[in-house]
Amino acid sequence: MLRTGGRRAVASWALWDWGSASFNAVIVTFVFAPYLTTGVAATEEAGSQALGWATAAAGLVIALVAPAAGTRADAGGRHRFWLGFHTFVVVACMAAMFFVRDTPGHLWLGLVLLALGNVFFEFAEVSYNSILLSVSTPSTVGRISGIGWGMGYLGGLALLVLLLFTVINPEVGWFGAVDEDGLRYRIVAVLAAAWFAVFALPVLFFAPRSPVPSGSEDSGQAAARGQSGLFSSIRLFLADYRRLIRRIVRMWREDRLTLRFLIASAVFRDGLAAIFAFAGVLAAGSYGLSASEVIMLGVAANVSAGIGAIAAGWIDDRVGSSAVIITGLVCLIAGTVPIAISDSPAVFWTTAVFMCLFVGPVQSSSRAYLARITPPEEAGENFGLYATTGRAVSFLGPVMFATFIALLGYQRAGALGIALVLIAGLLLFWTLRRSQSGSLSAERSSS
Repeated sequence: MLRTGGRRAVASWALWDWGSASFNAVIVTFVFAPYLTTGVAATEEAGSQALGWATAAAGLVIALVAPAAGTRADAGGRHRFWLGFHTFVVVACMAAMFFVRDTPGHLWLGLVLLALGNVFFEFAEVSYNSILLSVSTPSTVGRISGIGWGMGYLGGLALLVLLLFTVINPEVGWFGAVDEDGLRYRIVAVLAAAWFAVFALPVLFFAPRSPVPSGSEDSGQAAARGQSGLFSSIRLFLADYRRLIRRIVRMWREDRLTLRFLIASAVFRDGLAAIFAFAGVLAAGSYGLSASEVIMLGVAANVSAGIGAIAAGWIDDRVGSSAVIITGLVCLIAGTVPIAISDSPAVFWTTAVFMCLFVGPVQSSSRAYLARITPPEEAGENFGLYATTGRAVSFLGPVMFATFIALLGYQRAGALGIALVLIAGLLLFWTLRRSQSGSLSAERSSS
């Protein structure tokens, strides 16, 4: 049985994931970021380097601020409000990308908008993940988390296909989209923004209000929240971090299961991120796929990952998140081997689609695992830490990918570096055990 929101709340919550794919799939991965590096920058190398710096800067901001953002949302039980605010900023950044023309002078405008979008998207996800506890029960959290992840992948698929045949491929696409002045890609950004805005609305109206933790603010904090100006904002930020530090110390003393999970998941989630980050690079560089073929690979990858995430959600509720995570990681590790040893495009296509079948389940069950061991009143804080720990080790995948290429001398060897990151995450996760008291467990019963 669902919590108070019922089916309507679950559907509206999952639609946000469907809409958010416009940012991840279209802006970050397959369309707009490549436009910045190949169409806007003076050279592809300069564009890629600048994109790397902008992404790193965004990651640093997220690592520093995400936990405090979660704490702030927890304090007032205002996850829905902050989800709406952060989503609005992301949509505004996407729409503003229309002004990024295909000249080097517009590169930094595009990078700043992309970096800001990344920062506020991560903040939105902290609140979004926290709402999961309000639309599910311990017996349904795996299923509902899987539905959300699956909707995200399928939303990305739907939008990529729509844009491919209406804006990207036609000689003159919708709204007069042509290659001149980068208009084709600028229109894509606006359409992606509209897609996100429309599908983000339902959760803001129909998701249940999150619980407010008793005694979550002292009088000083409450006063600071009622003040305006830079000084009070800094004071509030520092107060949130003091509370966060106390939470981590308490977690170390009383709830090491959660702390150890955050560390383990940070490692294997970085391996998952590396799979997506370098799939397109490998497709074009090692297997000779064209730009259209890379987009079609993205479509196939989203179909596979969406099916896997939705199916694994039901499995998660029956056998537990741990079994899904371990099985998925083992299959992903195995999938890196054919990529490393074969230069056949057919082998790459088959292996990539196979691996994506397990990426979604690991992501979904990781979120469900944390939701099961998190009290509702600490959801924002824990999911803020979830975002931060993931960013704290976000260098592992890229470093290992580059290191193995340098050591072995060919691009496909980078897959073995990603495999090592996944193996490290798997080993860390494998060591998790039930707490001695039995009161906290990754497989908390629904009864």
